[in-house]
Amino acid sequence: MNVIAFFHAWRFTHFMAPTGPRTQSPERVSTAQKLALLLTGVRNPKPVNEGVPSFPYRSVFIQSPNGRLAAWYSSVAGRRGTVALFHGYTSNKSKLVTEAAYFRRLGYAVLLVDFAGSGGSEGYRTTVGYREAYDVAAVVQWLQRQPATGPLVLYGPSMGAVAILRAESELGVRPAANIVECPYGSMLQTAQNRFAAMHVPSFPMAHLLVFWGGVQNGFWAYGLKATDYATHITTPTLLLWGEQDARVTRAETDAVFRGLRGPKQRQDFALAGHEPYWRKQPALWQQTVAGFLATIP
Repeated sequence: MNVIAFFHAWRFTHFMAPTGPRTQSPERVSTAQKLALLLTGVRNPKPVNEGVPSFPYRSVFIQSPNGRLAAWYSSVAGRRGTVALFHGYTSNKSKLVTEAAYFRRLGYAVLLVDFAGSGGSEGYRTTVGYREAYDVAAVVQWLQRQPATGPLVLYGPSMGAVAILRAESELGVRPAANIVECPYGSMLQTAQNRFAAMHVPSFPMAHLLVFWGGVQNGFWAYGLKATDYATHITTPTLLLWGEQDARVTRAETDAVFRGLRGPKQRQDFALAGHEPYWRKQPALWQQTVAGFLATIP
């Protein structure tokens, strides 16, 4: 079991060359595919950006402890501030173009970032939020060196949300505000949720998967807990969650939201799962985001 878990953990945290199909989400695989998946692990090609923004932008490169990060930067006239956007697991910055376009409409410059291992950034490794926090810190430092950045807002779904919370809790990052979508409670819980999505018992494989994933990547993965990070955060924060989400539970987001120590708002989306909320309920997503940002000086 340890050998299988070790192999799974490696496949889960190390992308392959960006060719060939990616393993389907756990909710969509057949019984035969589940058995094969349990034996062989997921197939994770390195995420590749699909298209470019329709709004004006320039490519920038930012040095992180994890390697060189690729990003798209777009300014606006008379900007109110800047929003840095960080994607989720097995995703990339091109998946955040719709959100970025809306932030620009609200008067914010935007910086869309590929985490290390994804898109145009260096590497093939992901740690589902732990090392990605160093990327968040490097991006914030880069933005702070730019002229007239204005109030800085950090935006991220899922893994991006957890990386933001850790960057603030443990790395000293201090933005003006956060918008976090579906942050998972802990690395162990998100592993358990993936087994649950396949209707497969999570014990002991989820525990072994988390243990070996941490060993392989040089950190204590059981300590990767957004619920703990939240208790150190005083930044004004908007937390969003989809009620149909099978990967991040209400209990997890309740615990994160309860732990936040600063001004906070929450909005649930009845029709959405683990996906961008603007797809299912665009008006509500826009209204909620705009209303929250209106409260930031």
